[in-house]
Amino acid sequence: MNLHSLKNTPGAKKRRMRVGRGESSGKGRTAGKGNKGQMSRTGHKHKPLFEGGQMPLIRRVPKRGFTSPNRVEYAALNIGELAKLLPGEITPEALVAAGRVSPKSRIKVLGGGEITAARQVKAHAFSATAKAKIEQAGGTCEVIV
Repeated sequence: MNLHSLKNTPGAKKRRMRVGRGESSGKGRTAGKGNKGQMSRTGHKHKPLFEGGQMPLIRRVPKRGFTSPNRVEYAALNIGELAKLLPGEITPEALVAAGRVSPKSRIKVLGGGEITAARQVKAHAFSATAKAKIEQAGGTCEVIV
């Protein structure tokens, strides 16, 4: 099969409707625009989100708060989960391999659950309770930048 031998399946390509080309064409006289009114006039464009003079939805809905463009989102993981999930050193690569986080996500370790063994944990952020529990168990916390 070559590019020059490819053909469309029958009915895949349809010719466009040529409006205003006589009555027998099926779209003659008013060319599918109906009779009179704003939409039938020449030069009229339908603005996106225009609601016919009614107060637009974007202006009716109350606006509150502020969305920071510099927000950093973290994938939150509890200590208890990490202790059960992975043996040995806990790194972002190991968590991605285990299917727990996506490769692009930043990881924050939270203090939920208990950790008994001394573990070396590498993550982008730690909560104060998580750091205290890991160090109390004899492990270390390494912040990745």
